[in-house]
Amino acid sequence: MKTHRPLSWLAKSVFCVIGFAWSFSASAEPFAYITSFFDNTVSVLDTTTNTVVATVTVGLLPTGVAVHPDGSTVYVANHNSDTVSVIDTTTNTVVDTVAVGSEPNGVAVHPDGSTIYVANQGSETVSVIDTTTSTVVATVTVGLIPTGVTVHPDGSTVYVSNIFGFTVSVIDTATNTVMATVSVGPNPLGVAVHPDGSAVYVANQNSDSVSVIDTASNTVVNTITVGVLPKHLAVHPDGSAVYVSNQLSNTVSVIDTTTDTVVDTIAVGEGEFPYGVAVHPDGSAVYVTNEGSDSVSVIDTATKTVVDTVAVGDSPRTFGQFIGPLFNFLSITGTCPGTLSVRVAGVTPNDRVALAWGTTEGPFTVPSGICAGTELGLADPKLFTTQVANKYGNLLLSPTVGAGACGVFVQAVDLVTCLPTNVTSVP
Repeated sequence: MKTHRPLSWLAKSVFCVIGFAWSFSASAEPFAYITSFFDNTVSVLDTTTNTVVATVTVGLLPTGVAVHPDGSTVYVANHNSDTVSVIDTTTNTVVDTVAVGSEPNGVAVHPDGSTIYVANQGSETVSVIDTTTSTVVATVTVGLIPTGVTVHPDGSTVYVSNIFGFTVSVIDTATNTVMATVSVGPNPLGVAVHPDGSAVYVANQNSDSVSVIDTASNTVVNTITVGVLPKHLAVHPDGSAVYVSNQLSNTVSVIDTTTDTVVDTIAVGEGEFPYGVAVHPDGSAVYVTNEGSDSVSVIDTATKTVVDTVAVGDSPRTFGQFIGPLFNFLSITGTCPGTLSVRVAGVTPNDRVALAWGTTEGPFTVPSGICAGTELGLADPKLFTTQVANKYGNLLLSPTVGAGACGVFVQAVDLVTCLPTNVTSVP
C-alpha cells in the first residue's frame, strides 16, 4: 500500500454523507455506436454483452461519432450529406439533422456537453454546434482537409488534424478562432488528448508515427514509431496508455505515456484493416473498428488480447469517442501546492456527489446506510466536500490546496447510485 501525509483541513468521516437514506436507480452500461460507411447506418453495441441491439439509419457515408457526456444523444458526421445526425439514445432514432460544412468527418463534444465540433474536410472548416438548439453558431477556418478533432478536458481548446497541411490547428473555444498551428508528421489523421490535458497525441498515417504535442507550449516534444499506416488513437481514462490502430499491420500499438514508448503490439485477431479505436469508460476494454472485415475487435486491457469480435455493418469507419456515456470517472490536474482542477464525469445529473480523501489505498466496505456494501478504494476515507453535478452529469471544482494535500488519494461517490469512481491522487 502507498501512504501519504493527511490533510489538516479535512477531518469529517465520509460515512455521514454516504450513509444517508437516499433513493437511487441503476446506472446503464455504456453503448458503442458504430457507423457503417456504405450501409448509411449506426450499429448500437451493448458493451455488457458485446451484441448489436439496434441499427439506426443516418445520412450518407457516416464516419465520426461523439456521444454526449450524459449519454442522451449521439452525434454522427455524414460525409456525403454534409450533415450531422442527432440520435436519441432512449429510442435509438434520429431526432434532428444539422447542416454543417462540406464533407464532415470528425466529431467531438465539449466536456460540459454544450457544444459539438465538426471537422469539414471539403470546406476546410470546423462547424460549432450548440447542443441546446442543434444549430451551427460559428464556423472556424482551419487547415487542409481537417479530419480528426478532440477537445481539451477543461474545454478551453479544440485540436484539429489537417491531413494535407501536416498540421494540427488549435482553436480557442472562447473566441472560436485558431490560436496556434502545430506542424506534425505527414498526413495526420487521429487526435486524442490526455485526461490531464498535458498532451495531445496525433497519428501520422504516412510516417508510421505518433506526434506528442505539449499543450502548454503547443510544440511537438516527442515522435513515436508505431505500426504501418496508423489511423486513429485513444487514451486510457487513467492516462496511462495510448492505443493506436495500425491499418496495414492489422495491429494496435500500446504506448506507455510515461516513457512515450511502445510497450505492446496487439493483433486484432479476425479483424482486418483496423480503423477507429475507443476505450470503454471504465478502462477495461478497447474497441477497434475493422474497416476490412466489417467487425469490431474487443481487446481486454489487462491481458492485451482480443476477447470478442462483433459483426457490424459494411465498412465501419467509426472514430472519436464512440462509446458512452462516460460514467463515474475522476481526474485531478494542476500543480500541488496550488490550484487544482478536479473533474468528475458521468454521475447522476443535477444530484449530489461526495468526494473523499485518504492517505492509504485499499478496500473499505461502507458498513451502513443506503450505500451499505459499497466498496471504496480508500482504506481510510474522509469527506472532502459534497457538491451537485450539472445537468450533464459532470462536476468541475477548482480548489486551492497546500503542500499537505500533495500525493493524497481521492475518490468520489455518486450519492444516487452509490457507485464510486476510480481512485486517483493529487499530482
